[in-house]
Amino acid sequence: MDGTDLLAERFEEHRAHLRSVAYRLLGSAGDADDAVQEAWIRASRAGTDGIENLGGWLTTIVARVSLNMLQSRRARREEPSDLVVRAGTIDGPEQEVELADSVGVALLVVLETLTPAERLAFVLHDLFALPYDEIAPIVNRTPEAARQLASRARRRVRGGSAAPDPARQREVVAAFLAASRGGDFAALLAVLDPEVVLRADAAAVASGATPEVRGAHAVAETFSGRARAARMALVDGAPGAVWLVGGEPRVVFRFALEGDRIVAVDLVADPETITLLSLTFPDELP
Repeated sequence: MDGTDLLAERFEEHRAHLRSVAYRLLGSAGDADDAVQEAWIRASRAGTDGIENLGGWLTTIVARVSLNMLQSRRARREEPSDLVVRAGTIDGPEQEVELADSVGVALLVVLETLTPAERLAFVLHDLFALPYDEIAPIVNRTPEAARQLASRARRRVRGGSAAPDPARQREVVAAFLAASRGGDFAALLAVLDPEVVLRADAAAVASGATPEVRGAHAVAETFSGRARAARMALVDGAPGAVWLVGGEPRVVFRFALEGDRIVAVDLVADPETITLLSLTFPDELP
């Protein structure tokens, strides 16, 4: 048995689990099968040299594929209700009915209201016990920001609080940017959580950013009098900002909020990562 055959055999051992992960992320058995097939293609191309936890590695791959599919679906503005109905229909294939029963159509309906990153963080952590340290690189967030994504999703799934108000979140981010540009230290502190974390990716660090800054005072000092060229934007549907050079995004600011406070800021400057983000500016909104 050659390496490819061995990998195929081991992949089949994990197929049911991978399909379960993909289904809970995508809400459609057909899309789940497509995600698992794409995961197999990627795994077979990459090989398993140096992989100690094959199951975890394959879960990460299928999660990344599913996230891309969710983001593409969101960009096409595909109606989530169509997916939920298809996932729960009694006229569908037997396997799809079984999957829908195991997840619960009600849960699928709520999951469809989440952003792709919120959905992935919640499903992987709460349904499959994946640590936030492993979820963070999949959604291109810090572990703290991934925890906040799952926390917001969890409250909405459990009905513990109202969904975040997008308009209010935009107001908070706009206030942060205005305070940053104007050097208003007190106004910055007013919108920052005391334990806020600022993190920069490797590309941003190479351009002079500090890899990590913790605490409201330190983060406020970092931004005070800066961000003058940052433009308000929606980043994957959530309030954020973008620094444009010649009309092209050079740095993306991603914010995680709890209530009226910013709890995490991610600076993304890696060009490949930026191409994966959905960026919408206020004048482009419907």
